[in-house]
Amino acid sequence: MRFEGSQPDVPVEGEGRPTLRRGERALSTIHGEVARTDDITEVTIIKAPPTSSQTLRQVLALGPGYRRRRALLVPPMFVPENQRAPFPRFIGKVISADEQGSHIFRLTGRGADQDPKGVFSIDQLTGEVTVNRALDREDIAFYQLQVSTTDQAGKVLEGPVPLDVSLIDQNDNRPVFTETRYAGEVLEGSPAGTTVMTVTAWDADDPNTDNAALRYSLAKQSPDLPSPSMFYIDPEKGHVVTATSVGLLDREALPTTQYELEIVAKDMAGSDVGLTGTATATITIADKNDHAPKFTQSLFQATVRESWRGAVLTLTVEDRDEVGTGAWRAMFSILGGDSDRSFEVHTNPDNNHGMLSVVEPLDYESSAFHSLLIKVENEDPLVADVGYSPISTATVYVTVLDVNEGPVFFPDPMAVTRRENVPVGSTVAMLNATDPDLLQAQHIRFAVLNDPAGWLSVDPVTGMVNTTAILDRESPFVHDNTYRAVFTAVDDGSPPATGSGTLVITLEDENDNAPYIYPPVARVCEDAKDPNVLVLGGMDRDIDPNGAPFSIQLAKQPGLETTWNITSINSTHSQVTLLHRLQRASYLLPLQVTDSGAPPLSRSAQVTVQVCTCRRSRMDCSGADSAHSDLLVLGPALLTALAALSP
Repeated sequence: MRFEGSQPDVPVEGEGRPTLRRGERALSTIHGEVARTDDITEVTIIKAPPTSSQTLRQVLALGPGYRRRRALLVPPMFVPENQRAPFPRFIGKVISADEQGSHIFRLTGRGADQDPKGVFSIDQLTGEVTVNRALDREDIAFYQLQVSTTDQAGKVLEGPVPLDVSLIDQNDNRPVFTETRYAGEVLEGSPAGTTVMTVTAWDADDPNTDNAALRYSLAKQSPDLPSPSMFYIDPEKGHVVTATSVGLLDREALPTTQYELEIVAKDMAGSDVGLTGTATATITIADKNDHAPKFTQSLFQATVRESWRGAVLTLTVEDRDEVGTGAWRAMFSILGGDSDRSFEVHTNPDNNHGMLSVVEPLDYESSAFHSLLIKVENEDPLVADVGYSPISTATVYVTVLDVNEGPVFFPDPMAVTRRENVPVGSTVAMLNATDPDLLQAQHIRFAVLNDPAGWLSVDPVTGMVNTTAILDRESPFVHDNTYRAVFTAVDDGSPPATGSGTLVITLEDENDNAPYIYPPVARVCEDAKDPNVLVLGGMDRDIDPNGAPFSIQLAKQPGLETTWNITSINSTHSQVTLLHRLQRASYLLPLQVTDSGAPPLSRSAQVTVQVCTCRRSRMDCSGADSAHSDLLVLGPALLTALAALSP
């Protein structure tokens, strides 16, 4: 090894012996150069001892101001990654201040006696450090080991002193993009320099060297029309921007709405020897509403029958903006000619055309022709420099065809009020129907369409409705006091047309139903202590004032009043009381019930009272004709409740 000093004031002998003059302070860097490596060891002397003519070994060994554990000279060492065999390879030498030469060098730490073990070794006698296999800087870039010397017995003489081993990077890693495929979009008409996206790549090599200094470029643009340079990428920042004029970036004029870029990242600051990595970027030219929709023709015509509801015409439009977007979707509005709001226009989402429909039937007699002014516009507003033109409106002529319409009843339904039981042949109503075809001289004939009870007839010419049977309010065909019948009116057009109307008859009640009583059977124990036998109720099919209150009395037969007594509880119920005990038998109790009509109606009835033998809550009526089982037995509590209902 050959040594050189950087300061002329500190001469260095061939073996590294600097000479210092007494009392002087000097700084010097000593370079050690070994023929087997390019490494340079630097030792800086920051204070000279007050003696002279000392060798470097003597200087490092001096005390009392120095501790011997610091006497080892351990220069930093450097190892290129990816070295090839043969191994081991010399990488540096540790120098000891021990002049006796009886010391033993020892190397410890990660890479020596700790995982990964055996990467580095030191010659126990000479202090030469070697690397034993190829290393990868991207795996471990720095090793810090410890060097010490011991005597033969293992006693530490010097150290431990840190030994730093750094790996020298080689350009063995290609740039890698954070994404293999990028996607972005830019609005058509954007000015040059508009940022579309930013791509990013990284390199596993040393970031402090050119091995990881990346530069970006565009290798390919597909398609390359209308210009092969539609986009530009910042070589250092990776910003992809537009590089063409506003006029060329017209989505509707471009050969495609998507461009694919091949992006390259190269290390070594983009030099020819750099390694490369690639990624793909897809750029979509987004649409903006710079084209107004327009009708394919300025005049549309349609023919529709009167009374028709539904679609009548397709309004075709075209729009050059992107299909399916708000800049393309059409909205229609009727500007004029539809004061009655008989028309509507809806957009067909499949083809963007307008569907003109009749929502309120048209009347030929009122107007045989309609002229509509319809406008089409987009969901999204147009850009500032684009407006709607005259071709965004169209005129629609709608011709109405006359159709023979059926007669119309007025009013419908027709409501009348009549008393029940009016004589057969009585007039109920006069139907009124007119033909809407005013321009045609037509005649109308009436007929019965639905008469559930068969009570009515109609004059086919005049429309007069008469009774053919007794009107009965209590009939099952009457609901809520009303009876409904349906009639038709047919004109003599070609073909004939029919209309229908409803007649609603409200029936007023007459007292034509006598009341009746319930229940028909009662049972009582022969030894009963309670003389009350049963409670009778009255019912009537008529309504107020022809129903309750009811009068329930004993029939006019001699001797009944000595055994039975009837007392009113309320307007509908009465109490039957037994005046003395009866023997076990079946007795018929004759009664008469009368309603409150004017004049009142009465009905004779009889109740069967069975006197039975009762033991332990069991009633034996076997000898008293117990065929009837719907006995109503009422206790004192229920009798009290019924009495409370009395007005």
